[in-house]
Amino acid sequence: MIACYAAGDGLGHLTRLRSVLHTLGLDGPVTVVTASPYAADPRVTGGWRIVSSLDVADADEVIIDAFPAGLKGDLARIPPGPRVTHLARLLRWDAYQPLLPAVPPRFDRTFVLEPLAPAHAAYLDTVSEQVTPLTLTDPPSEPLDVYGWLIVHSGPDAETLELVAYARDTAVVEGVRPPMTLVSPHKPDGLPPGVAYLDAYPAGLPGPNVERIVTAAGFNAVRQFAPWRGIHRVLPFPRSFDDQFARAARVTREG
Repeated sequence: MIACYAAGDGLGHLTRLRSVLHTLGLDGPVTVVTASPYAADPRVTGGWRIVSSLDVADADEVIIDAFPAGLKGDLARIPPGPRVTHLARLLRWDAYQPLLPAVPPRFDRTFVLEPLAPAHAAYLDTVSEQVTPLTLTDPPSEPLDVYGWLIVHSGPDAETLELVAYARDTAVVEGVRPPMTLVSPHKPDGLPPGVAYLDAYPAGLPGPNVERIVTAAGFNAVRQFAPWRGIHRVLPFPRSFDDQFARAARVTREG
């Protein structure tokens, strides 16, 4: 059994976990700790058992996503038995570090999914037997093909509408009037007329008619749309621990 800690309210932790399980070829029953409302969507978590707390008694593998000691520093050292894997992505380490408990989890292996802050990387070296980079591969899916500009975000609504406004303002500056489609788990109130809406998951692999992609600067969006960097625009949003601004700056540096 694979026990996964993917705490967080959004969709990103669950999407990343899907990709990690596929990339590593991990089979068998999967139990996931999450409070995300998207856990009720079978497109996201179909076949997984969703629970509220981590129980490793019957686990062969424990996967801890993003936060090395849990979302609130609530995870302590895992008892011997299962292999313990950590998935490391960019954090605002100065904000998260004070939450580390006196006896934090130790990892048999840490997979680094993107560049980290130096202090974050140094910490993982002290609690991991092995630290290696991992390039994720998503499960197979059909292309998402719409005409014009594709806006992708899972919310909250205020951010979704801000992304739509950013896309519309960008089009005005560029002197174009492309059709626009918002892809989101639900349609926000106040979506401007003329912006089409589509509930689709997963929202990767844009089809040949997509001219521009507009997203926040979350880990999954930046990674999944990297092959389309030339038409991808990101707008970072503040998060308690995810450093979208540093990630967006890296995207800009990389061109």
